[in-house]
Amino acid sequence: MASHQLIDQHRAALARTLPADTVDELADGLTETWQHHLAAGLTPAAAAHAAITDFGTPEQITRAFVAQAPGRRTALLLLATGPIVGVAWAVSLLAARAWTWAVPLSVKASFGLALLSTVAVLLAAGTSRRSYHRTRLGTAGGLGIVILDTAIVTAALVAAPILAWPLAVAILASLTRIGLALRSVSRALAIDVARRG
Repeated sequence: MASHQLIDQHRAALARTLPADTVDELADGLTETWQHHLAAGLTPAAAAHAAITDFGTPEQITRAFVAQAPGRRTALLLLATGPIVGVAWAVSLLAARAWTWAVPLSVKASFGLALLSTVAVLLAAGTSRRSYHRTRLGTAGGLGIVILDTAIVTAALVAAPILAWPLAVAILASLTRIGLALRSVSRALAIDVARRG
């Protein structure tokens, strides 16, 4: 399909930040809009400028796609629920005197390091403004949260001498977040698979 140099430059700029299939669809629409302006009597350069104005700058288009990226939405959801679940666990572990449980220090340190790494990944995905590719980290962070929540629920059920109500609340909070994370991650993966297939 014939195009103009400005349209090609626009497409190349979008290709640096968006998935290839999305860029192809946008480029097709941009080229059709350019051809529409040509048919209306504009010169090729004026038609290209008009088409680009209709579509927006690469930065505007990228921001719009990034804002709606499933990985970014997953990350924001998990970052928003993190403090609530964290407080539930802090209260329950203090009430259950978790420091007396027979859990090796290396396990506690590994869990803490994994939690910090997962939060960093979610922050990278959730704060992305210009890179659609970076938002895909939200899927990895979501899977990390599922693993961490499963690990802490399992550890609490195995190590806690009794299941007091604060611990039950924390476990319920983690199970709820596991469900939300799995749902969000599966949606994000389905969208990625559909884009590639």
